[in-house]
Amino acid sequence: MSLFNQLVVTAMPFIPKAIVGRVARRYIAGSELADGVGVVAALNMSGMMATMDLLGEDIATVAETHQVRDNILPILRAIDQQRLNSNVSVKPTQLGLNLDPELCYKNVRAILDQARDLGNFVRIDMEDALTTDATLALYRRLRADGYTNTGVVIQAYLHRSESDVRSLVKEGANIRLCKGIYNESPSIAFKGREEIRNNFMKLLTIILEAGTYVGIATHDDVLIDGSLGLVRKFGLKPAQYEFQMLLGVREARRDQIVRDGHRLRVYVPYGEQWYAYSTRRLKENPHMAWYITKAIFVR
Repeated sequence: MSLFNQLVVTAMPFIPKAIVGRVARRYIAGSELADGVGVVAALNMSGMMATMDLLGEDIATVAETHQVRDNILPILRAIDQQRLNSNVSVKPTQLGLNLDPELCYKNVRAILDQARDLGNFVRIDMEDALTTDATLALYRRLRADGYTNTGVVIQAYLHRSESDVRSLVKEGANIRLCKGIYNESPSIAFKGREEIRNNFMKLLTIILEAGTYVGIATHDDVLIDGSLGLVRKFGLKPAQYEFQMLLGVREARRDQIVRDGHRLRVYVPYGEQWYAYSTRRLKENPHMAWYITKAIFVR
């Protein structure tokens, strides 16, 4: 990272919210459900699938988890009514995981019931390492209760992920594989770029060898090219896997993947609590420093 980019990233908390919003518009669909629906419709017209996500953090009360649940249910109805090619992603902590696992279970189950009635799918996101065991337990409980319309996420930078993957493929899980974004301790996570890449490819190989459906979630050209190599090696058909990317990131490469005949799903976040998500995206993409600086001086 250049010194200039580093300075801009460090100064992020002091940059006016309006400036961040101007730059971050590429990463979020907007603040309302209708904004998300419009973005997904456009992506579908371009041959891409989507997963919609209601933004929100710092859930502190039972009532807030119920509000999140009740705001996710209309997403599923809108997808059905508008005939969109999209599913939904949910964060367990938004739905009460850190307050009471039973509360979270009931909230996610209500969402899965709605999704099942509408023939849709819900991805249970993975968050920081403190929630990994509880999230996997939630997923497994729901599967044991007959909810086949859900999947889980594995983060390649965690040391434990190989063991988790080997168990999940035996269970017939639907897996999204990503690098992982949380700042975890070296005692539990790989920290070097190459070792994370190597573990990602190792895990992907295990998943594909087992015939498990996988969402290959990465913007890294090395991993994209390596994944395409495995697709060719195993002779996979497009219906057996998909690539996944964030809204507003690597759009040219995203379009090329679709042109080459591969399925690709775009993560489409929306909601009033866009600021925390946007600043995180900007910090993860320091090359955006120029756009932040430009937004400060150009109206």
